[in-house]
Amino acid sequence: QLQLVESGGDLVQPGGSLRLSCAASASGYYAVAWFRQAPGKEREGISCISSSGGTTYYKESVKGRFTVSRSNAKNTVYLLMNNLKPEDTAVYSCAAKPTSWETPVTNMCVQTPYDYWGQGTQVTVSS
Repeated sequence: QLQLVESGGDLVQPGGSLRLSCAASASGYYAVAWFRQAPGKEREGISCISSSGGTTYYKESVKGRFTVSRSNAKNTVYLLMNNLKPEDTAVYSCAAKPTSWETPVTNMCVQTPYDYWGQGTQVTVSS
């Protein structure tokens, strides 16, 4: 089965940037979503990218600050996080599901089931 491993989480000051990586164990046609969970809060979906990378989705609270991208040659999806805020502090996880190459992601993408999950990487935004 597909395995996903997140990396790149760190302690960063407000206004700083981080780039998270989600490395997959094999190539294939997968839509990928990023989720985060802060202590005492429910997990929330924040971004999605289609198999081809042609379409993306962002939760309103991160739109304009975060950018999701992928390198299918490297079997890796990235989440670039700019202008980080303390409320961004959370464990960030990626998840994948098989789709066709041409299937777009929509604003419903974070509400759909995913087949494969990583174990998460900690992002802490604090001064």
